[in-house]
Amino acid sequence: MYEHLAIQIGVAFLLDLLIGDPVWIPHPVRIMGKGIIFLEMVLRKVIASGRPSGMLSSYRVRRDTYKERLAGIILTGTIVLGTYFITYEIMHAVTYLGKMCVWAAGAILIYFSLSARDLIKEAKGVFRALESGNIIQARENLSRIVGRDTHDLDEEQIIKGCVETVAENSVDGIIAPLFYAVIGGPPLVMAYKAINTLDSMVGYKNTEFLHLGWASAKLDDMANYVPARIAAILLPVSSSLCGMGFSPSIRMVIRDGQKHPSPNSGIPEAAVAGALGIRLGGPSTYKGVVSDKQFIGDAWKKVIPDNIKHSIKIVFVASVLSVVSGISVLFLAKTFIF
Repeated sequence: MYEHLAIQIGVAFLLDLLIGDPVWIPHPVRIMGKGIIFLEMVLRKVIASGRPSGMLSSYRVRRDTYKERLAGIILTGTIVLGTYFITYEIMHAVTYLGKMCVWAAGAILIYFSLSARDLIKEAKGVFRALESGNIIQARENLSRIVGRDTHDLDEEQIIKGCVETVAENSVDGIIAPLFYAVIGGPPLVMAYKAINTLDSMVGYKNTEFLHLGWASAKLDDMANYVPARIAAILLPVSSSLCGMGFSPSIRMVIRDGQKHPSPNSGIPEAAVAGALGIRLGGPSTYKGVVSDKQFIGDAWKKVIPDNIKHSIKIVFVASVLSVVSGISVLFLAKTFIF
């Protein structure tokens, strides 16, 4: 069992590095997204009485808050548990087709949860645009991987935004999926991906999703709690292997890791900020609304486009360390448990 999962994880990682996420491949996340949109629409009609609007009495506000949270809990539970059990049944069904089919199905499902190649590709697109002096293209490329407004960012803000998203996505796009693959195989890693997808679609603190997305956002925080703390070790180790030093990275994790609105996102950002010797964070604008975030890291060095290349290198090495560590844990488990 353990060696089978180790092979699946290794093959999945290689598949992600080789082909990434081509649009022509039917991706489970897109299916999850359609399911979330449909179920949200149904639950708003049946339970939450449509989208919030207008001036309401305090009683109705409280009532609608409870109804929206209930709808959000049902939405989250249905999508996450449904994804887990569907994946479990798929893996059970392929056992009748032989060992090779089980390995292939498991590897493909885990591969669908990883996004190392696409993250690196998009970040390199931002770097190349800056390197060529095309700041308009750099803003457009950055807009594909961040939620903030990018239309009026200067070069330094673009670089910092790109480095931040590379660091943050090292957790939910690489380290966390590998962690859940190791402890629970394809069903658990796909359930994690469902949590992640829910958070990206409804986990916003705005009028539309504040209450309906509450359960998804909280579950995403819980799901990423342990992987983010694993990143607190892997990223500084990776920084050291890349010649940027372990100590400044780990020191910044300890000092600034909790200066982000998210209990998890600040940890990888602080690790990379410390390694690069730059300051990240600060105010950002989302759909015209300013989010006054705290600063992470110290401005020991000037922010330059090469920071993007260095952050990519750190995250790539950390992803390799994640795979090697996960496979090692599985072989150790096989040795000591059986």
